[in-house]
Amino acid sequence: MKRLATIVLAVPLLLTGCVVPFGGATPTVTSNPPAGAKIFSTLDEAGIEKIKASKSARLDMTTGYLRKSGVGLEDGSPEAPDVHISDGLMDLVIEAPYSAITARTDRVRLNGLNKRADFSEVTYFLTAGSRDDFFALIRDGVDRYGIDHESAEMVIKSISRSPEDKTEFAIAPGTSTGLQLTYDLRYDGAKDSQVIIVHVNGVPTTNGHTS
Repeated sequence: MKRLATIVLAVPLLLTGCVVPFGGATPTVTSNPPAGAKIFSTLDEAGIEKIKASKSARLDMTTGYLRKSGVGLEDGSPEAPDVHISDGLMDLVIEAPYSAITARTDRVRLNGLNKRADFSEVTYFLTAGSRDDFFALIRDGVDRYGIDHESAEMVIKSISRSPEDKTEFAIAPGTSTGLQLTYDLRYDGAKDSQVIIVHVNGVPTTNGHTS
């Protein structure tokens, strides 16, 4: 099965200022984010617990790839975090080079089983409660992310003709956000809920980075 695509994270930039206490004591350094700054999630133990508590995550892939060091992990670490919300959905935002990727999902998985400085893929899961909702999610990906329209409609027509069957199909990726998004469709007519596995990958850049 063809699987293409995925995401990248980064921590926010912090402004550093000095606070001079009364009496001429040694100034202390404080770090505060600039007004309106976007706060990005980390994927160390504390960061994952924060995501679960707030049910929200924001990753920075504006450079076209997601650095491990940017999410609180050692540069080149083989660790691949899996964030799972067991009691609902999280609001996921992936900041991309051109436009943000947003989703309501219960799971974010990162492929980092390598010694590279960046993750090779970010994956999240979309769940539809009905066949019509499943089709709506597919078409939303076409409109928002440039998922291939012809392939999407071909799959929708095929499922509509045989709604009781089981279908697995990866649609050609969309790149309108500046990242590659592949919709990996998992339809099973015997089930009420249907799943789309979304793979987010970086687009190769001139400096040699890929995700």
